[in-house]
Amino acid sequence: MEKRIYVGNLSFGTQEDTLRALFEPYGDVESVNIITDRQTGRSKGFGFVEMAEPQSARDAIAALDGGEFEGRNLRVNEARPRPSSQDRRQ
Repeated sequence: MEKRIYVGNLSFGTQEDTLRALFEPYGDVESVNIITDRQTGRSKGFGFVEMAEPQSARDAIAALDGGEFEGRNLRVNEARPRPSSQDRRQ
C-alpha cells in the first residue's frame, strides 16, 4: 500500500496545518497538500496527505473515512497514481 492518501470533501476554508493535525494522531505526517485553483487560489475541496509509514496510512483511512471534519463528511482513501503526461494526451 502507498503512503499517500486522498482526502476529499474538505471545507473550502480548511488549512494545511489543521488537516495535518487531523492526521498526526495516526503517525508521522510527511506532507500535506490542499489543491487550489490556479487562477483564484481558492481550495478545490480536496487534497493529499503523505504518511511516513504504510500502516499509519491504513489506520488513518480506516478511522477518518466518512467522519465529520469542519462540518463536512470526509472521503479518505488511498491515492491513485497520477497518470503520466503521455497517458493524459491519449
